[in-house]
Amino acid sequence: RHFGKVQTDLINLSIMCILKWCHWADSDKGDEQVNRSEFHDFFGDNAPIILPVIHVIDHDQTASNIDILIDAGVSGCFLINHDFDVDRFLPIIHSIRTRYPDFWIGLNFLAVTGRDAFPVLATLAKQGCRIDAYWADDARIDEREDQQIEANKIQNIRKQTGWNGLYFGGTAFKKQREVNPADYAKSAQIAGDFMDVVTTSGIATGNAAEISKIATFRSALPDTPIALASGVTSANAADYAMVDCFMVATGINITDDFYNIDPAKLGLLISKCRKMGDPQWPQTKQKSPDRQAGTD
Repeated sequence: RHFGKVQTDLINLSIMCILKWCHWADSDKGDEQVNRSEFHDFFGDNAPIILPVIHVIDHDQTASNIDILIDAGVSGCFLINHDFDVDRFLPIIHSIRTRYPDFWIGLNFLAVTGRDAFPVLATLAKQGCRIDAYWADDARIDEREDQQIEANKIQNIRKQTGWNGLYFGGTAFKKQREVNPADYAKSAQIAGDFMDVVTTSGIATGNAAEISKIATFRSALPDTPIALASGVTSANAADYAMVDCFMVATGINITDDFYNIDPAKLGLLISKCRKMGDPQWPQTKQKSPDRQAGTD
């Protein structure tokens, strides 16, 4: 019975994604970035969109986690190769796309910028393996410079390849070059010109971002989607209601398990986000007592 429910949920989600993706990909936006309302309209929710990050081991482990997401009604996910290189990752990507032809799937090639990733994604597309988004930990934004040489090069390569998925670009991101907090706004503003979803984080995996940092990003980018990729849990999600997307892994994983989602923890986060999407949800709320506490 459970398998039948998963199949039904997958069919319904697939139909939704096909219709929305075709409208988006075939629109006349050209090279314009996606704005906040378009991002939320695509996923059908005005609350922060939950896009879990699956740390891939193999096909079966990845499929098992995706089945949990589909069963919970989650719209999509990111896959990342923490433990092996891209060459070993690619066959898993192909097999997962074959099994889930219409589920929204983004990728992160660990430590690979868009310069090298976009040609690979374009090749995958030509092979019939659609990838809906790419997330780079480092979008090569440098707020200290007047000219964004590397970011421009990445942007040009993206255009040349013709790959038309969403670009989530790491900005003031964990484990990358440290950005002076005084320059967060400038960094965010620059990033908004080079990617669809400006993506930031706390100082490390499992560390919640300072609320003031995220508020600064939001003020600098009122109309650009922002994703938060560390420290989000059901306990602190409300503190980050100003962002558009939660990219979450360990905050919804089984305790002390880097690779597998806990349906109960996922359900708690979904429930919190649903409340945040309620038009009656209060705009002022009590802050979490420990702003650095987080488990993603």
